[in-house]
Amino acid sequence: MSAADTYRLPAAALPTARPLGKAGAQTLADEASRAAEATLIREAQAGSRAAFDALVRQYDGAVLRLALRLTGSEQDAQDIHQEAFLKAYRYLGNFRFECSFYTWIYRIATNLCLDHLRRRKSRREEQAVVLDGHGEELDLLGNVSDDRPGANPARELERKQLGEQIQEALGQLTPRERMVFELKHYQGLKLRAIGEMLQTTEETAKNTLFRATRKLRARLAELHA
Repeated sequence: MSAADTYRLPAAALPTARPLGKAGAQTLADEASRAAEATLIREAQAGSRAAFDALVRQYDGAVLRLALRLTGSEQDAQDIHQEAFLKAYRYLGNFRFECSFYTWIYRIATNLCLDHLRRRKSRREEQAVVLDGHGEELDLLGNVSDDRPGANPARELERKQLGEQIQEALGQLTPRERMVFELKHYQGLKLRAIGEMLQTTEETAKNTLFRATRKLRARLAELHA
């Protein structure tokens, strides 16, 4: 059994960077951060487990959230999270610094999620998993939540029902359409980054997003008819 097959992710996380107020200072900090990350990557490529652990701690939370957002299942998300970093560990020697480590590990994770969604859709199980849990449904509408004391219960019920309808509509998209839509609207990624992660062009990602949005609007219109 190879070292890659027995690798385990570190539990601890690195402290977050302190935000800087001035744009110039922030630029310098970003450049220093990129240089430090490049050093970690080279050390990890040379066989340093500690360096790779440091890279994992910078991005493991973001990768797990991405997988959870895209799969809607905590267990599936944890499995994809683990597999993504195992693949990164195995193939780190192929990293050529043509993109950031962030983009590279997100590309691995999104491709794993895409494969997972395809398999799940082929087994006709997507709806059962995606609609699992009220928290996930409400999270889709988190930006319009009303936390004020005495918030209207009827409004909360409407939000819950709309969340269920959105989930149903998302289930009608192809895996790639859903992936692009979720990366854009729930992860806040730019189309160029999405294209890189899915190994396609920005224009293709834009067209896929357009198709997904059009399908969602049509499906939601049907549900409200």
